[in-house]
Amino acid sequence: AAAAAEAAAGGELNKKCIFCKIGNKEESVDLLHWDEQFVCFRDIRPGAPHHYLVVPRKHIVNCKSLKKEHVSVVQKMVNIGENVLQQNGIDDLADVRLGFHWPPFCTISHLHLHVLAPASQMRFISRMIYRPNSYWFITVDQLLKKLMSLPDN
Repeated sequence: AAAAAEAAAGGELNKKCIFCKIGNKEESVDLLHWDEQFVCFRDIRPGAPHHYLVVPRKHIVNCKSLKKEHVSVVQKMVNIGENVLQQNGIDDLADVRLGFHWPPFCTISHLHLHVLAPASQMRFISRMIYRPNSYWFITVDQLLKKLMSLPDN
């Protein structure tokens, strides 16, 4: 079911997509995590001292294209983000902001989880850009609630 949902949301590599290229190791980026499904690297415009992106290697357009079957994908992305934070010395996972930009407020049309820490050290503009549950940014918890409320496909 998850494979069918992934295919419906995209699921293949997009040769023009920068995140697909990074996930396929076609771009020179310092990878903090890489496996069969996901990649994690630093955001080029950090909004916090630690700002990482967790990205599925297969092309999924954005969080609005996700279905109920994608709950485990989002949960795996969160686990990777938290693990990378801990590997980089962030132990206070209560002072972390995890979320996605909500379309049309996505600069890259490829699903990516923003992992920011410590959230208490984010500057004013970053607190606005990554404002929880605004029109443009949705936290992981809110997205998971939304996905769980969708009908089974």
